[in-house]
Amino acid sequence: MEVTDTLRSLIEQKFSTLEKHIGDETDITCDIELEKMTGSQSGDIYRAEANVRFHGKMYRAEATTDQIEKSIDEVKNEMDRELRRANNKVRTAIRKGGARLKNMLRFGK
Repeated sequence: MEVTDTLRSLIEQKFSTLEKHIGDETDITCDIELEKMTGSQSGDIYRAEANVRFHGKMYRAEATTDQIEKSIDEVKNEMDRELRRANNKVRTAIRKGGARLKNMLRFGK
């Protein structure tokens, strides 16, 4: 599928909102794949897939809908959920460690 300037700007606009999850990280790779699947009875089907790599981990999202804009939106939303979930896991682990340390200091164990 040929990527037009409007499609490229739409992707950049949608995925720029994910920067809040990434922070100051500089070593990031984001691959976005768009595909027009033909041959189905219900018309054209569009598939979008995104892979984001940073901190040594890979996050992946995929969506298939009847419009390319919908597919891009769904992929962005799914990637947002994955990145938010990963950040919450790290934050929870830090909090648990701090609570354990505080408990050890409090009771001398």
